[in-house]
Amino acid sequence: MSEIRSAAMVVNAQSRKGQALFEQARGQCDTLPFPVDCHAVEDPAKLETVMKTALAKRPDLMILGGGDGTISGLVDHLVGTQTALGVLPLGTANSFARTLGIPVDVAGAFAVIAGGVRRRIDLGMIDDDYFANGAAIGIAPRIAQSVPHALKKYLGRAGYLGWAAWEFLHFKPFTLIVGEGADAKRLAVVEVRISNGPYHGGTEVNEQAEVDNGMIVVQAVTGHARSRLLKNWAASVLRLDARHETVEHFAGTELRIATEPPMAISIDGELLARTPVTARVAAGVIEVLVP
Repeated sequence: MSEIRSAAMVVNAQSRKGQALFEQARGQCDTLPFPVDCHAVEDPAKLETVMKTALAKRPDLMILGGGDGTISGLVDHLVGTQTALGVLPLGTANSFARTLGIPVDVAGAFAVIAGGVRRRIDLGMIDDDYFANGAAIGIAPRIAQSVPHALKKYLGRAGYLGWAAWEFLHFKPFTLIVGEGADAKRLAVVEVRISNGPYHGGTEVNEQAEVDNGMIVVQAVTGHARSRLLKNWAASVLRLDARHETVEHFAGTELRIATEPPMAISIDGELLARTPVTARVAAGVIEVLVP
């Protein structure tokens, strides 16, 4: 890997593990062979400002600490720079780190930062908004909109899954429309995943999606019954062949996506868009340190 002479670290200290692990991460920074400008940000509204200030010094490496939403919300600012990304996964699912093969503990993540290699990767886009790993339509936005922050912070994935079960009881299937005009494809679905990588919710669900293949992949879990979604998630967690039986895939550099009725879209866990949208890939726009 090309030499790193300076780095900055921005940690979302409100994420589930952020406050508890920032000091541990700062201690790991002291072991690196280059200086690191460290920032713990307790107010998420200030993350972007802190990131811009740190980037103004043109570090060779920007270490982002937090969940998928934190990384996805800040990665836009690395596009068009010479600054590489270092991932410090401190969230609930850490799907982006899992996609890249980065350990989800502080010591393991810093081992990659200290001795990893640069890998040029794609980012996904929903309209003009970049995202790191994945977006979803269906129950995930309902959960993102309604889940109490304290539940995620103190109970982690267990609390998140419990809340998901509650929301599932009130969720209804919907219609997905991919494309426009006479060539548009209409499907009855229970969930839609717009993927730049295979992981959603910390589980590998979309094996056709890769972080560096120059394609955006839309995976639809088809059917009129909510039980189809349960079957798909259970089969994905258990790595059963049945996980392929209830899905349909669409891939390309740009896909127009609509739903009936119009629905919210969660982007790496954050509620940020609403159908109809254009999903596209921004091929090879950033570099990230990987094992």
